[in-house]
Amino acid sequence: MKQALVLVWLVFLHTVHAYQVSDDRGVQVSFAQPPQRIVSLLPSLTEMVCALGQCDRLVGVDRYSNHPDHVKQLPLVGGGLDPNIEAIVALKPDLVLMATSAQAGARLQALGLKVMSLEPKTHADVKRVLESMGQVLAVGDAKRVWQGIEAGMQAATLSLPAQVKTTRVYFEVNRAPYAAGEVSFIGETLTRLGVKNIVPSNMGPFPLINPEFVVRANPDVIMVGNVNFAGMAGRPGWASLRAIVNQQVCVFTPTQSDMLVRPGPRMADGARLMAQCLLKVLP
Repeated sequence: MKQALVLVWLVFLHTVHAYQVSDDRGVQVSFAQPPQRIVSLLPSLTEMVCALGQCDRLVGVDRYSNHPDHVKQLPLVGGGLDPNIEAIVALKPDLVLMATSAQAGARLQALGLKVMSLEPKTHADVKRVLESMGQVLAVGDAKRVWQGIEAGMQAATLSLPAQVKTTRVYFEVNRAPYAAGEVSFIGETLTRLGVKNIVPSNMGPFPLINPEFVVRANPDVIMVGNVNFAGMAGRPGWASLRAIVNQQVCVFTPTQSDMLVRPGPRMADGARLMAQCLLKVLP
């Protein structure tokens, strides 16, 4: 009788602690207990795990995950699009976090690994994915983290004068050139700051831009990483751009660029950096 009661109690405990979380594929991922050995294949997800105070659960990351400093000490397992499957399996993770656009999920699952696909692309996505991550990790800090992001973005907005609303900005994410459009999370931040993005929503989040489009738009301010900035003024017609002539170009370091192009916990830091740029270059 006593053994039967113990068995019933153990089954009850298992039922209480088992839970499911839906990922961005619409798949319900089941957990008997919170994962303790996590491999992350997307920098924004890596940063979310750490923002929720659970960096110590990470056992491997993709080659682009470099924040916070703790993750630089972890084994690298390739990239999100070209992960090293053998290296991931060798780490014996109880969860692999990856983007929905990654193709390796089915193979990892076939090898017996638990996979969760989450890919924030907008401000609303960051809030939602943070909440999902909090559920997966069984921690209650997601709301606090999001409130911090919101407060930081609001403070960045309030730091700018009213006349910033007439400013037209071009944000380049890659020298092809690819731009951050209005509907990208970067574009959402620019809108939050009150400026006008020269790349309209109908062009998509990160469109490949015809350089002549920028010449015609003639932005007041250009925001660009230092790697992409090299040779920018040499593009046909760009030397006469208002932003270049007036030296109203903000050139970000690689570390700053990493922060700016990741939809995650550091979006408020990105908003502050953009606000500082505007305050520095505008008359």
